[in-house]
Amino acid sequence: MEKVPMTAEGFQTLDEELRRLKLRERPAITQAIGEAREHGDLSENAEYHAAKERQGWIESRIAEIEDRMARAQVIDVSRLSGSQVKFGATVSVLDEDTEEQARYQIVGEHEADVRSGKISIASPIARAMIGKETGDVVEVNTPGGVKAYEILKVEWV
Repeated sequence: MEKVPMTAEGFQTLDEELRRLKLRERPAITQAIGEAREHGDLSENAEYHAAKERQGWIESRIAEIEDRMARAQVIDVSRLSGSQVKFGATVSVLDEDTEEQARYQIVGEHEADVRSGKISIASPIARAMIGKETGDVVEVNTPGGVKAYEILKVEWV
């Protein structure tokens, strides 16, 4: 069973979603299915079919989250330190072509959200930065060609 690295914050987010699905969504969809059944012929009942489809999605998502949580390797970023980039680090970089600065935290795959500055450990830029230190320049193959980034700072936030 392959472990899934994630931050404590990512684990908590999954746990909250699981609770919401089990305690609110699942009972609500069960009730909606019951009400749709009361309307008679199920073969032509769009409400019933939509509710059953939603129920299937909810049950699938619950199973997916439970699997991820069972395989989770929760890493407490607040206990990490050092000058090398590794999982959980928040890295400030400078794009050497555009001179634009960016700040990314390296997180688990399901936690990634580029808009909030979180990139997946499996992303090309994160893989290129792992093991590097402040001042190092990394080259990343992107769809638009090779990009070079200078690591400005490694933090443990």
